[in-house]
Amino acid sequence: MNAPPRTKIFLEGRYKKLSRDLPQTIFWCPKCKGHPRRRRGCEQCEGFGKLTRDSVQELVGWVVGKAFGTRKHKFHGAGREDMDVRMLGRGRPFVLELIDPKVTDVDLAACEALINERNAGRLEIEGLHWSQKERVRALKEGKFAKRYQALIELDAPPAEGVVEGLVGRRLQLRQHTPGRVAHRRADKIRERWIEIEELRSLDETHLEAVITSEHGTYLKEAISGEEGRTQPNLTDLLGAGARCVELDVLAILDEDGREAVAPTVRVQPRSFGAGLESEG
Repeated sequence: MNAPPRTKIFLEGRYKKLSRDLPQTIFWCPKCKGHPRRRRGCEQCEGFGKLTRDSVQELVGWVVGKAFGTRKHKFHGAGREDMDVRMLGRGRPFVLELIDPKVTDVDLAACEALINERNAGRLEIEGLHWSQKERVRALKEGKFAKRYQALIELDAPPAEGVVEGLVGRRLQLRQHTPGRVAHRRADKIRERWIEIEELRSLDETHLEAVITSEHGTYLKEAISGEEGRTQPNLTDLLGAGARCVELDVLAILDEDGREAVAPTVRVQPRSFGAGLESEG
């Protein structure tokens, strides 16, 4: 007997992540994977099953899922930032996929307001509206450049004129897969570009930078060089060891570094079918 088709609803919006302790999706314990039985004796997560209390996915999904009468959902972002990186500006586009909802008449504006009220200072979403399955592929396969703001710490003051000479430069990088993601990414060389839009000294050993980078660039390693695994890098160009101590995403751009994704517009369809699909 064939299984009955699963009903799915797709919602779209943007999220701003305002704290540095919030992953985009659920951060399962790598040892027990959150399995109900295995996590009971897991020393790494102490039985919690996750390595963080919550995530953007959960904070959005709990509210919206309750409104639609389902606990099952998937979160699809236009890329992702590291947990300790804030997502500012107009936010990052996302699609929330709700599976087998029991309720279909939902006020999305009320859901958005409740999420923002509950998570003030940590998370903010805007433009929540009905969407379609095709938007998941568009976001997942899109090549989005990003504009970042970075606080950089140096081992020693750079030579006179070096900082000013880097402003406006576009660098072509060759990056090995960083050690911090080697457990889940193949070790290969990626060719990417970054453009240093602004770079200014805060004091003798701290710089503030605004850098635009091609999709898939490991920006922290473009700054540190990771012992030569990224070439060129700011450590070598500045003539002093450099580390990114704070990083914020300021904007999601198109592949060439221009403002990319059109603003989300809250549009309520005339009938609920505009946002509902069935899959066998």
